[in-house]
Amino acid sequence: MIGTDSQVHPSSTIFITGIVIQNAGKGAWACIRKEIVPRRMLQIHERISKETSLTEEIASLFTKERKDALINIVLPFIYQGASFTMEGHIDIGSGMRNKTRIFVEEMVSRIESMGIEPKIKPNSFVASHYANRYTK
Repeated sequence: MIGTDSQVHPSSTIFITGIVIQNAGKGAWACIRKEIVPRRMLQIHERISKETSLTEEIASLFTKERKDALINIVLPFIYQGASFTMEGHIDIGSGMRNKTRIFVEEMVSRIESMGIEPKIKPNSFVASHYANRYTK
């Protein structure tokens, strides 16, 4: 799972991309990548688009060969319930009270075009919770 969140600070905007590999029932491995833009990005569409771009950038590092290597690790455990999926977590929601709802279709389409399963709030926990905690 890959997801990005951002936070506007007094003189910059901090973007954190989280990468999480979940081993259901046995925990997870996670890391972050930090990027600082030296200005206040106050336009929601610009920030959401940048967040999605950073998620896409990390996802693009998972080439077919790298995905195949990960699948080969999982394959022997398929009958014990193991599976391999890639998810792009987007910090947007479709609820009527959510300011980002007008961008859902655009951002979901971008993630889907990469062959990754998009997740939005409340299912986008890598972006909306994990990465969010490091943006402060």
